[in-house]
Formats: sequence, structure tokens, C-alpha cells
Amino acid sequence: MNIHFIAIGGSAMHNLAIALSRKGEQVTGSDDEIFEPSRTRLEKQGILPTTIGWNEANIHTGLDAVILGMHAREDNPELLKAKELGLKIYSYPEYLYEQSKNKTRIVIGGSHGKTTITSMILHAVNKLGVNVDYMVGAQLEGYDCMVKLTPEAKFMILEGDEYLSSPIDRRPKFHLYQPDIALLSGIAWDHINVFPTFENYVEQFDIFCSKISEKGSLIYNREDGEVKKLGEKYASRINAIPYSTPDYTSLKTGTELHFEGKNYTLKIFGGHNLQNMMGALEICRHMGITADRFLEAMADFTGAGKRLQKVAETDSFVMFKDFAHSPSKLKATTKAVKEQFPDKTVIACMELHTFSSLNKNFLPLYEGAMDQADRALVYFNPEVVKHKKLEALSSDFVNECFGQKVNVSQKTEEVLEYIDNHLTANCVLLMMSSGNFDGINYEHLGENLARKC
Repeated sequence: MNIHFIAIGGSAMHNLAIALSRKGEQVTGSDDEIFEPSRTRLEKQGILPTTIGWNEANIHTGLDAVILGMHAREDNPELLKAKELGLKIYSYPEYLYEQSKNKTRIVIGGSHGKTTITSMILHAVNKLGVNVDYMVGAQLEGYDCMVKLTPEAKFMILEGDEYLSSPIDRRPKFHLYQPDIALLSGIAWDHINVFPTFENYVEQFDIFCSKISEKGSLIYNREDGEVKKLGEKYASRINAIPYSTPDYTSLKTGTELHFEGKNYTLKIFGGHNLQNMMGALEICRHMGITADRFLEAMADFTGAGKRLQKVAETDSFVMFKDFAHSPSKLKATTKAVKEQFPDKTVIACMELHTFSSLNKNFLPLYEGAMDQADRALVYFNPEVVKHKKLEALSSDFVNECFGQKVNVSQKTEEVLEYIDNHLTANCVLLMMSSGNFDGINYEHLGENLARKC
């Protein structure tokens, strides 16, 4: 098949393009900007566009499909030409569904924990030799492509993002996958620019549950109030299976998990991580993997990329970076680190970077989110606020929203000064952001601070 990608440089788009090329399809693409690592990966596969920009000549009747990325606009000239020619236009979640129609589709949904749970499942099936296809929204260590499509795999594991599918398809991505087995980890209001009320946001997860196939299964976190309501609502139609945080003991090297009369030593820590693992365990049970085999396979799992990822460690200093940016993620991550290192000073730094986190109406939801830290700093860049066309923020307002005496900074150098000033001989540094505090190199910072301690 001849397939053209409009906006091929996107995180999910370039991975799907590479997967289809590896499958033997003829793949072309275009974009008005392609950043790393997409550029190098596309180039290595031989499908990097020769020129940057949109060109109507890319669109012709010889194409079997056009896949449209979220980065493109509705007036994109290639999109308009594809419509004019009557070509079949897909969003990437639509195309993933087309590729997995004859497989058992497993969709991992929720406001948080999706990538971690998906990576746990992939870690287990890889160790146990179970062949699966997959799509993961984040880059995981050890993978050169986060989409795999084969004719042989019985299962397709999909990370179910609730954001919109494409510029011309305003449905959340996970509404298109029609799962046979679904998981819901938690619901905490996000994407305020798309879902203006909490009720509207929750409704998307309700719709997701309604699309689970007949005789399908919903694995749900019963410790989340909104998720529990949905699990109980759909229990009469499908197989609804709750999970929760297991019994565990914190160890210096990780965790000892107590489950069904056995103890399992793990490298990961934190109640939210272990809760995610129980969800992954239930998914694997549906794939024919016993709980014991799954937990034994998880012994060397160290976490998903940018999710409590260790940057540096000495006897007196540990540094982690984490993707946490929503209130629920921030609270769970900070709590986990303090629980794991009760005798160390925890310095937690968080960057307000997403549209929701920089929105004045959303910020009050962060109240108490960093209370578990011994020292806490919140950073935002006024230029990013302006770029997103949001109302200007003041440091005092941000401080008030977090509900405690956090230090608020608007300059990267002030973040570094704060860390340096509060560094002790026995501390943990936690850097939480979906960005990088506008230029902080975490690896270099970790090396420098480790030497100081």
C-alpha cells in the first residue's frame, strides 16, 4: 500500500510511519517542522521528507491512505487536496484500529499511569516470550520504535490517550480503539482547553467504557472514586474486575511486595507504582500469564522513561526526573519519594508547562500537591504563558494556589540557585516537568550535585 503522512514528525505519527515502513508498506510524509528524535529515526528508516513544508504534489490518486496528524491545521493544503481527490483520510488512532481489527485489542486508559502500566505489560511479555503488537505514546528505553505491527501477533496493546484524534476528528483517541480488554487507572481533570468542565472530561471515560466489546473486560482501579463508579456501572454488561494497591514493605533497594501468600522483591517503589502494577497484572492474566509468572518477570523492572527515572545516585544524594505535571501525578510522585527516603531531605521542583497547568482556572487544583516535600519550588516562564494566549500569572497567585509556602520562580537560574542553596549532605532532588525548566540539562546537574554531596 502507498500511505502518506501529513505531519509525519509527531511523536506518535513518526513511530507509526516507521512501523508501517518496516511492515513493507510504501510510506511518504511531510511536515513544516521535524525535531529530534523524530528526524534521525525517520532518516534511518529512509522515510524522512526531502524538503520541509507542505506540497500539494505529495497528494495523488495513487495513494491508498492519508494519515493526518494533530499538528496539521484544517486548512492544510495537502489535506484539502486529499479531500478534493476523495482519498481515504485517517487519524492515526483510526489507522491503528484498522491494523488491529482481527486482534484482541487491549487499551490502557486513564488520566495518569498509562505509560507506566503499558511499559510494565511490555516488560513482562518480552521476558516471557509472548508476541504482541503495540502502540505506546512515550519513548521507552530499549525500543527504537514505539509502534509494532505484525500479521502474527494475537494481541494489540494500545495506550489510550483521551486527547483529540486529528484536526478534523474531534473525538478522543481512545474512543476509536473499541477495546476487547480495557483498563482505567484514574480520572483527574486534564486538557482543560478541550474539556472545559470536569463533568465533560469524565464523560469521555464513560463513552470509552461503553465501547468495550460484548463479553469484554474492564479492569479498573477501585481506589479512584470516579473510576469505581464506572466499573460498577458497566459490571452488568461486561466483566468488571477491580484492582487496588497491594500490601508492601519499602526497602532501601526498592520494595518487597506481598501477594497471594508470596513475597516478591522489586526495584520500583511508591504506592502508585505498585497500584499500576496490579492493573498490569490483571491485564496479563487475561493474556494467559499467571500472577506468579508476571511478578517474577517484574523483578528487574526499573520504571518507564521519565517516570521516577533515576538521574544520579551516591550514598548521600539521589536525583530523579519525572513527567509529573498534573495535580494527581505531582502528589503521588512526591509522596512516593518521601515514603522511600524518609530520612533524606526531599527537594521537589515542578515546572508549570502544559496548557492546563498554566490556566488560572485550573491552578487551584494543585492545593497541597507538594506537601510531602521538605523543600518545594514551582517554576513557570511568563513567555510560555503568553505564547499559549493565557492570562498572565503572578508568583503570589501560584503560591496561593499550591496552598503552602512553596518558592515560586520565573527564571531558570533561580531554580538552580534554589537547589544549590538547599542542598544538604543527605538529600533527594525530584525534578518534575513535561519540559526541562527551559534549558536545564538533568544529567549534567545530577553529576555536579553528586560531586558536591
